[in-house]
Amino acid sequence: MEGKDKRWYAIHTYSGYEDAVTRYLKQRVESLAMNDKIFNVVVPKETKIKVKNGRRYKIEEKIYPGYILVEMILDNDSWYVVRNTPRVTGFVGPNASNPAPLSESEVQSLLSRMGDKEPSFQVDFKVDDVVRITDGPFKDNEGKVAEVDGERGKIKVLVPIFGRDTEVELDSLQVQKI
Repeated sequence: MEGKDKRWYAIHTYSGYEDAVTRYLKQRVESLAMNDKIFNVVVPKETKIKVKNGRRYKIEEKIYPGYILVEMILDNDSWYVVRNTPRVTGFVGPNASNPAPLSESEVQSLLSRMGDKEPSFQVDFKVDDVVRITDGPFKDNEGKVAEVDGERGKIKVLVPIFGRDTEVELDSLQVQKI
């Protein structure tokens, strides 16, 4: 199990306790003077935009619920410290005593995903798409996309009201394609 270089490992935790496990592990690293073997502990999270009652909210969502990432040099001591942290169920790997490190490309991909502090809009609508409104005062109405503003994440939908098409500006998260 002796490793000479530092690598990233995925650690399975009780779901919902990822932040607590991160705190516990950092405290254990400090108190047991393992700073030379355990370097970084991260809960993989990304910022997302949600719409509720017509208002936009930024939330931090865990990319992999129930898992944290630890950058460490794997040996018996560091394995023991991580494995015996409260609410840790084990390392991810072929077996509990021989964890598999994450590939460098996986780690870079995750860290870059976490680094995007300002979430971008993925507006996958185009003019003349038929959509159903899922939130707001026009909920459950159907309409046709008239205009798409990808920068702001807004779309304008023509909704038939009293026999006439009325243009309604909505957040792209308030509609779904039919």
